[in-house]
Amino acid sequence: MTEKHSETTSDEKKVGVYICHCGGNISDHVDVEQLAKNIEKIEGVTVAHTNTFMCSDPGQELIQADIKSGKINRAVVASCAPSLHELTFRSALKRADMNPYLYEHANIREQVSWVHHGDAATEKATSLVAAAIAKAKNLSPLEPIRVDATRHATVIGGGVAGMRAALDLARQGIQVTLIEKSLFLGGRTARLDRLVPTNDTAENVVRTLGDAVLTDAGITVLGGSQVVGFEGYVGNFKLTLEASDAGKDKRSHDPGAWVPFAGIYVGGVEREGQLQVETGAIVLATGFLPYRPQEGEYGYLQCPEVVTLPELIEAMASQGGGGKTLTINRRPIRRVAFIHCVGSRQIPGIHEPGPDGRLNEYCSRTCCSAILQAAVQLRMHYPDTKVFEYYRDIRTYGRGQETYYDQAAEHNVLFFRYEPESPPVVERIDRRPYPLRVRVNDTLTFGEELTAEVDLVVLGVGMEPHPIGGLVEKMKLPTGMDGFLQEVHPKLRPVEIANTGILLAGTCQAPMDISETCNAAQAAAAKAATFLTKGHVELDPYVAQVDSARCTGHGRCAEVCPVESAVRMAGGKASINPALCTGCGICVAECPEQAIDVNGWTLEQYEEMVDAILAA
Repeated sequence: MTEKHSETTSDEKKVGVYICHCGGNISDHVDVEQLAKNIEKIEGVTVAHTNTFMCSDPGQELIQADIKSGKINRAVVASCAPSLHELTFRSALKRADMNPYLYEHANIREQVSWVHHGDAATEKATSLVAAAIAKAKNLSPLEPIRVDATRHATVIGGGVAGMRAALDLARQGIQVTLIEKSLFLGGRTARLDRLVPTNDTAENVVRTLGDAVLTDAGITVLGGSQVVGFEGYVGNFKLTLEASDAGKDKRSHDPGAWVPFAGIYVGGVEREGQLQVETGAIVLATGFLPYRPQEGEYGYLQCPEVVTLPELIEAMASQGGGGKTLTINRRPIRRVAFIHCVGSRQIPGIHEPGPDGRLNEYCSRTCCSAILQAAVQLRMHYPDTKVFEYYRDIRTYGRGQETYYDQAAEHNVLFFRYEPESPPVVERIDRRPYPLRVRVNDTLTFGEELTAEVDLVVLGVGMEPHPIGGLVEKMKLPTGMDGFLQEVHPKLRPVEIANTGILLAGTCQAPMDISETCNAAQAAAAKAATFLTKGHVELDPYVAQVDSARCTGHGRCAEVCPVESAVRMAGGKASINPALCTGCGICVAECPEQAIDVNGWTLEQYEEMVDAILAA
């Protein structure tokens, strides 16, 4: 640690620099003590500290002590990526009664120690910290943007995630509109029989949630409805709804009735035309669809004896568990082969892309436990039915789910393991007593080719995101390479997306089991409630600002802005809606008069940073 003591005036910029060892992640390659000596010579630096973990309580208290003693009025932290701990340090400044935006972050882990070594690492770290100091000296105090929020939330999707989120929001005293495209509540869960790992019935879980939703006075359920229009911003969204194709279908079920493998009937819309919903927050709970194998994939659609796991579950439930042998379509099923990882963990060059040209390279996570559960159910209820499982890896990741693997072994389920380059081959043999043959090079027997003749092949299909291309386009929703909706940060902001006020619940985000789905839904509801219950939301002030004296009104900024209505032209001048602006800076680059700047990232600050890098 080094400190500089000098006479300072009340308006002098006094910068404190705090350099993190990151437990060796940084200090193993960057000489942090030398770095502190290098930057303490820079004009305006009054304090330079090093610490093993700046994000720890002692590290934050170090910054707060320097603020309270008057040694600093600006802070620079040199550590890991700002996406991890920028909020941590801003909060530390705020607790010490210093404006949290008088802070700058230098990333010397990902941008330095993880890619450079020796003197080069220390030299680059010096340049980056010098640039951060130059910017810090040019920072001005900023205040969060306060936006009034309508005390209302809209949940899109009536599955388990949507119902759970709606209930949690309603119990916070927030009015909720639950929009479901179909005529039924329950989503994919309603199409199951028993759930992993509790073995509870899907009907019981869906009924419990559905009855609570339908009887809660704070929740309005709009079945058979879909979103066709979207505008607004956090706290002040406006959705336009109309009847979906399902909503125009007239059914004879009683409202609230349970329909096996469909869910709780809520009926369609009783109105004509469109409906406007004004809401403060939106929770997306649009769910998933099971992977649909391509024609010919393991014989699917070519052999009627090849089915998916959801199809088998429905067939088993309809039979009711009687007899020693399962019967499907009046045929006894004496031998069943389950194949894992169908539509998951696909490998370029080995698997064929789907109709959208995409491979599902992710693990769907829930499939292994679901297959094992089905295998155990088969052996327990139909003891004369032999069961074979063909797997790449068994991934029973959740609490209590490994039990299914143990139970499958105890019930004499026979396992074969294959490599993805050599998957099982399903052949139709068209002779008695079995219609299908499965061949595999079994790695458990050192690659020996083994064959089994079976009555039924069951494909353990993975999860794919529910197709919501219309919503993605209307709401400008971010999606990952896997097609699922993309959160801001998996640990720090796990249910938020970049569009403030829109939250994620359940399997629209990633493959999850029901417990995880409910946890995510409750997290989304809690996040929405934090600002809806207050009646307002505070947003970071990093938004564009127009100098009206320089603006000539040519409108290029509005033309290039990627956010509709964030920049508007009125009276020959541009104006910014701070609640919509994302601070991307495209308008700044487009304006030839330099009439626009982004608060906290001005052109002058950039120039000072570049000069500091050149001088370092």
